[in-house]
Amino acid sequence: MSAAAALDTLAQSFVAFAVEAGVLRFGEFKTKAGRLSPYFFNAGLFDDGAKLGKLAGFYAERLIASGLQFDMIFGPAYKGITLAAAVSMELARRGHNVPFAYNRKEAKDHGEGGTLVGAPVKGRVLIIDDVISAGTSVRESIQMIEAAGATPCGVSIALDRQEKAAEGGVDSAHSAVQQVQQRYGLPVVAVAGLADLLAYLNDAPELAAHRPAVLAYRERYGV
Repeated sequence: MSAAAALDTLAQSFVAFAVEAGVLRFGEFKTKAGRLSPYFFNAGLFDDGAKLGKLAGFYAERLIASGLQFDMIFGPAYKGITLAAAVSMELARRGHNVPFAYNRKEAKDHGEGGTLVGAPVKGRVLIIDDVISAGTSVRESIQMIEAAGATPCGVSIALDRQEKAAEGGVDSAHSAVQQVQQRYGLPVVAVAGLADLLAYLNDAPELAAHRPAVLAYRERYGV
């Protein structure tokens, strides 16, 4: 099997896992941009040890396959905190032990103080999150990493929605992921994307009824 085929298989396995876990749902959901989306991905529902551990395995496998070089992981509050911890544990289990850090939403004025928690932020830092919606979390993470004297080197997410970003109610020509890549020059490593979701729906008879709506959404908002 080629490397590309293996990565596609990983994406398909991830989508199947997200559906089984109830994290990826189909119906009608309003997005932050005010769009009615035929699917919804809520990574907060990876809410027990088994699911979080399996999720971390997908991130780790994708990151190792990507060849992206990084010295540590940074998880932006809040969802990024558990992701950073879980993925660093899984990478260590696979022989790639790296430190991790995360931020508080509000600075602590006692104890060690400050907004950063965990390992010292230095070297090449990988930002890990669930999705990139507006890029706000990435931008804030970059600012904190650079303020600490370190270098952001990439972003890893679970799902790339592969749809146009919305700015001030106007559709952009690029997706939020593409904007991050262009504005900051950072590679974005996603476990799966909307194209993988559509491919999965092709082979899932019980979900086939949702495919036309997802396809129409991609034709309207896709990049």
